[in-house]
Amino acid sequence: MKKPSTKEMPRKTTYVGIDAHKKEHVICILYPGDPHGHLVRIPNQPREVRRLVKKIVKRAPGEVRMCYEAGPCGFTLQRQIQEAGAQCVVIAPALIPVKAGERVKTDRRDAYKLAVYLQSDLLTEVVPPTPAEEAARDLCRCREAARIAQSRARQQLSKFLLRRGCIYSEGVAWTQKHERWLHTLSFPDPLDQEVFEEYVAEVAHGTQRLARLDQRLEALAREAPYAEAVGWLRCFRGVDTVTALTFVTELYSFGRFGSPRELMAFLGLTPREHSSGEKQKRGGITKTGNRRVRRVLVEAAAHYDKRSPKSGAVRKRRQGQPAWVINVAEQAEERLHKRYEQLRHQGKERNVAVVAVARELAGFLWSVVYVQAEEVHPGRESAPGHGRPVDCAAAAGA
Repeated sequence: MKKPSTKEMPRKTTYVGIDAHKKEHVICILYPGDPHGHLVRIPNQPREVRRLVKKIVKRAPGEVRMCYEAGPCGFTLQRQIQEAGAQCVVIAPALIPVKAGERVKTDRRDAYKLAVYLQSDLLTEVVPPTPAEEAARDLCRCREAARIAQSRARQQLSKFLLRRGCIYSEGVAWTQKHERWLHTLSFPDPLDQEVFEEYVAEVAHGTQRLARLDQRLEALAREAPYAEAVGWLRCFRGVDTVTALTFVTELYSFGRFGSPRELMAFLGLTPREHSSGEKQKRGGITKTGNRRVRRVLVEAAAHYDKRSPKSGAVRKRRQGQPAWVINVAEQAEERLHKRYEQLRHQGKERNVAVVAVARELAGFLWSVVYVQAEEVHPGRESAPGHGRPVDCAAAAGA
């Protein structure tokens, strides 16, 4: 995320705050010389939005700047406003200033507050994705939803069998052998048999759906502009196609992070702190920012608990990749395993050590895909994956 320019706006600028909702939008318009603002309610329909924006632009004596909080409405509203001829930014809700003594919250107050804060340059803008980037991101999120649904269906089936006294004890569950065992089960009660078949069908449907989405992600990872970045990231231990594609599509704009520490803080992997004077108090990680990237990084970091020889899968993923990328991946493997062992030797719990490794892993991945933001689009690069080598120790946050 980046903060809007601090350059002084013209005095004739009109500021508009939008409290966006599913059914309607509450809008506060601050025309020049009007400190109280003008409140409007419109339905959440593209035609109504364009009509209001054109009306504001026609009446405003100068530039029009609008904003609303990032939320379930996404970036569609922003695109509708910009197509109608006005500037619009999406604001990070967690970074909106809050008055300590304020106890009243209404849609009208929220819209007015956004307009006033936008006028005072106190809001932090979210870098919007392009429609293509948003579509790729939604595909990755759809795959994650399918994984969660499959896990839930498996759990429901296993708990049903446990209540009926059917316990699988011949190995690991959800293998081909386990599936053959499921097909041998039957129940005397017709209702139990019907419930069992429904659960089995749901598990099979979830497995097929997940496999279909995995194939689609594999195809997307081979297409531009993701092929190069995903290929580089897959050189790292614990990072395969799904993890690499999730990292690229969820962040999509690496130029907004000027350093690896900014990325670590954005992902919520840095420790929370409340220090004052001589007192210093630190706690667990903040868990702010993008939870999906944080989850896949923690899962990847768990692979660095052991120093194992290069697996055939890792060697295969590194074939045809640049030597400097492989060198960074090998340095990361050496450093992160050493970091894990050091934390465990200090008495840290395994989960704490894995999260610390995930934080440094984010720095290494950033060092591979980072490029300097272009002047045409401040805070974002033209496409993911056109990176350059960066000092590994600095990237890890050392």
